[in-house]
Amino acid sequence: MMFGINKIGRKPVVVASGARRYTDEAHAITARDVEFDWDGVPLHYVPNEPMVTHVINFMHLVLPEGERAMSATLAEALPLIEDKRLHEEVVGFVGQEATHASSHRGAREHLAELGLDTSAMTNRMDWLVDKILGDRGLTGRAKHAWLCERLGLFAAMEHFTAVFGEWLLTDPTLEKAGTHPMMLDMVKWHGAEEVEHRNVAFDAFMYVDGSYARRVRTALIASFTLFVLFGASMNYLFKADPSKEKGRFWPLQLVSATRRGMVPNLKFLITEMPPYLRPSFHPSQIGDMDVAMRYLAQSPAANHSSRENQG
Repeated sequence: MMFGINKIGRKPVVVASGARRYTDEAHAITARDVEFDWDGVPLHYVPNEPMVTHVINFMHLVLPEGERAMSATLAEALPLIEDKRLHEEVVGFVGQEATHASSHRGAREHLAELGLDTSAMTNRMDWLVDKILGDRGLTGRAKHAWLCERLGLFAAMEHFTAVFGEWLLTDPTLEKAGTHPMMLDMVKWHGAEEVEHRNVAFDAFMYVDGSYARRVRTALIASFTLFVLFGASMNYLFKADPSKEKGRFWPLQLVSATRRGMVPNLKFLITEMPPYLRPSFHPSQIGDMDVAMRYLAQSPAANHSSRENQG
């Protein structure tokens, strides 16, 4: 994991209220117009690696519903954010998350056409998100406290997705394994945008609340939730996989993939806790913005419109 100074001129300053304000002009976060053509993408798009494929499928299975809830929470917090720069970043963040959700749904629909039906799990996820992470019809102080709780939860989850995004950008394993170029571009584009907007949910939480006790509590909840969701999703995806070549006993296959460096070790859900829980922590300390921006500048999906205009 790389730590360093944010390379885009951003200088966050912590003020008494817990808000982070920017003394210099910051990078503008905006949603990109992306386009993915799934024709020809096989069911196991990481060749001969069904469980590695399903680790990536975890993004398609879980993220659309989670990103919808996160976007709704950040949008609910917008009226409370008077800092113009942070307000602008939250708007851009919500736009990017909406694009991520729709893109993963497109991949999910393509896989369903190939026989990997995930509707039962996605319907369950949709219900859980609405039941657990909705506004619950609260008012007054209870409504504000629940908003702060959700902001803390999503700030922690965004930390983990930024770490995973950094792995997607910097580790060449999936490319060397022959992952289908369209799917590889999708996950690397998503990973790059996770690094690009890694500050936003945390900064919104710090601005609206910033309670260290809540930060610790929600980080522990986020880590445990992601671990449980991952295990349940892997079991579901393996059982739903119609291929006869998927092998047997998916946990052993997953352990093998982890040992070979094909997927990140789930221990990062624990090892990333101490850095995140440091009182002085800020997400700009992780990831490399230059790497993310360079990828976004050449991503086929993110630059399709410019190529069409040149044509």
